[in-house]
Amino acid sequence: MKLLMLGGTEFVGRAITEDALSRGWEVTVFHRGHHTPPPGTSALHGDRTAPDGLAALDTGEWDLVVDTWSGAPTAVRDSARLLRDRVGRYAYVSSRSVYAYPAPAGLAEDGLLVGGSPDAGPTDYAEDKRGGELAALDAFADRALLVRAGLILGPYENVGRLPWWLERTARGGPVLAPGPRDLPIQYIDVRDLARWTLDAAAAGRSGAYNLVSPSGHATMGGLLDACAATTGGGADLRWTDPDRIVEAGVQPWIELPVWLPEGEDYDHMHRGDVSKALAAGLRCRPVEETVADTWAWLRALGGAAPQRPDRPTKGISAEREAALLGL
Repeated sequence: MKLLMLGGTEFVGRAITEDALSRGWEVTVFHRGHHTPPPGTSALHGDRTAPDGLAALDTGEWDLVVDTWSGAPTAVRDSARLLRDRVGRYAYVSSRSVYAYPAPAGLAEDGLLVGGSPDAGPTDYAEDKRGGELAALDAFADRALLVRAGLILGPYENVGRLPWWLERTARGGPVLAPGPRDLPIQYIDVRDLARWTLDAAAAGRSGAYNLVSPSGHATMGGLLDACAATTGGGADLRWTDPDRIVEAGVQPWIELPVWLPEGEDYDHMHRGDVSKALAAGLRCRPVEETVADTWAWLRALGGAAPQRPDRPTKGISAEREAALLGL
């Protein structure tokens, strides 16, 4: 298989590139040159937002393109139109954010979607992703695979969710743990996303798939226990009533990454229907493995985790945490 990876140097794109290389595929990475792609790839350089930024893709043929773009849908539109006669299939890594808010618990792929246009400039994340989906469908029709990922965790994360919890538990001491302990969460290990995406594309699958673990695959307790154990066991998890956290004005998801109190936001993010992806071969590794491998990657960096400049930094301040814990 010949894969053209649009991106391929960070987080999701890198995981997909590495998975393809492990299969013995021939991989071309199209990127801006800001980061080094994995060894064994061929590189083409260009900026999708610049005039003539796709010139390096004017020639060449591939079996599959994978695109993780999350900005202006016009970038997906222009790439897909340029490649549609020289590529077999187009896999677009989208998001479950394309479902109109609030998405009820158990929502499947036929749920109500936000508006979006393939011809739009940058708007907001949800509409940008929906516009990207429409752009892929417009150019590739039934050769387009839409991977509607949920929360993504794992090695190479540059958003700051799991890295924050790992760094916080590594510091030890009393840790504000948002309850309830047995609260089910949904996420996808980036490597499971990569494996499923390439398997599905190689099998000729098309259309939309929710790609996230089944609800209950892990809990907040399981996630934070794994973080505490992996980072040395010095963290004292202090499970705290969610009402108390909310009443204190703490921002779920931002100040306490991954966590959302039960309600509309929680249903939207952590209670999606993934039966279609499971039937199509989705397998999710244990949360302990995701946590351990992410910690090993962080330690190998020898410094702070990378952080996307277009995403807010995560985590509650030490002072705010101590006040809530009564320290």
